[in-house]
Amino acid sequence: MASALEDPALERYFKGHKAAITSVDFSPSGKQLATASWDTFLMLWNCKPQARAFRYVGHKDVVTSLRFSPLGNLLASASRDRTVRLWIPDKRGKSSEFKAHTAPVRSVDFSADGQFLATASEDKSIKVWNMYRQRFLYSLYRHTHWVRCAKFSPDGRLIVSCSEDKTIKIWDTTNKQCVNNFSDSVGFANFVDFNPNGTCIASAGSDHTVKLWDVRVNKLLQHYQVHSGGVNCVSFHPSGNYLITASSDGTLKILDLLEGRLIYTLQGHTGPVFTVSFSKGGELFSSGGADAQVLLWRTNFDDLNCKDMIKRNLKRLHFDASPHLVDIYPRTPHPHEGKIETVEINPKLEVIDLQTSSPPVVDVLSFDSTTTTDTTTVRTLADKSEEISRYFLNPSLLSSECSPTSLKKKTEDMSDFPSESQRSIPLAVTDALEHIMEQLNVLTQTVSILEQRLTLTEDKLKDCLENQQRLFNVIQQKS
Repeated sequence: MASALEDPALERYFKGHKAAITSVDFSPSGKQLATASWDTFLMLWNCKPQARAFRYVGHKDVVTSLRFSPLGNLLASASRDRTVRLWIPDKRGKSSEFKAHTAPVRSVDFSADGQFLATASEDKSIKVWNMYRQRFLYSLYRHTHWVRCAKFSPDGRLIVSCSEDKTIKIWDTTNKQCVNNFSDSVGFANFVDFNPNGTCIASAGSDHTVKLWDVRVNKLLQHYQVHSGGVNCVSFHPSGNYLITASSDGTLKILDLLEGRLIYTLQGHTGPVFTVSFSKGGELFSSGGADAQVLLWRTNFDDLNCKDMIKRNLKRLHFDASPHLVDIYPRTPHPHEGKIETVEINPKLEVIDLQTSSPPVVDVLSFDSTTTTDTTTVRTLADKSEEISRYFLNPSLLSSECSPTSLKKKTEDMSDFPSESQRSIPLAVTDALEHIMEQLNVLTQTVSILEQRLTLTEDKLKDCLENQQRLFNVIQQKS
């Protein structure tokens, strides 16, 4: 080994949300962290110390899930308000909204090429959207209860979903059919995801279990019972060798998938942990939970060449023939073979002076035109949505200000761009304005309905007059 392995360590924690954290995701560059919360806000944290954090205001209810697009130039969020929003993750935070489902939306996920977005909802459906045109493509209906999570496979050919109907389903995105079905008699999965090479799925069970399945031969590979509460989320290390789990028992646990055992238990949250995610390079991971805290950890324990592993996984995605079962988790000598017992880490006890981070928070209000949509089409939003659409259509056509390169530079240097829009706005004012906007939307919808009724009445009256004229003509002819 080139260097001694170390245990994971808590680097810092972010305070800014007012309620439980539901979802965390690193930007592809690893320099920003996005978080979603029950407080209805998204927050964008800069990993640079003392840089501004941005609070995005727009959703009307709990934000349940968020994901960065593969290029990092968009952020998708799902909410209990039944909508999905697409945000430009910068200091302006422009967003477009579409009515995605008829019930709360539980998860969002981009395909690896950024062309598609999958949404899962309590209306029992999964929907797939074309991101180039922001248009609905198709629904997947087979679940008989709320769908909690839906994720694309790394190659985009499959979608895995889990539901409170106690099934995990694998869908073929080409023919839109359910091709695999894993069922459980005890509990249901709160969260599912593919491993980096797309051959396995991991499920986080409400029955306190974590399971790994081979999706090609429908075989249960590994089964862990390491938590004393429901497991809410899992995240694969980019190498595919480790899995981190978040549980309602208040702990995070790191599993060594090569040896099939628990290696770390991390305590840092006070209360249930709802979400966890590795950074794209695997050197960091973040967690969030009921205590409204976002913890940022340094991984430390893995000194494998992750870039080589990621390249190998990407190359494997393009093979026509799937790798052999033993190629997934080979039983090879492992750096942790000397550690018989699991290591428990409680940073709150071991570290007296944590690098706390309460950066200045800027409220970014999103007063955009709401798009009312049916289940078949999402009309492209005027103004702000057009700008967001351009991010998909052809990044090279964008102005220098909006190009992904300059956007990356802007997001790296957010703290250097003070502007009028960055002044912190009191939450009471925000709530009042949001309420006014909501009432205006209701009025707009009411006027629209009245206009429709008036049109129908006019049409009926026109028909009556035409019929009357025809009858009059007939009577005249007979006389």
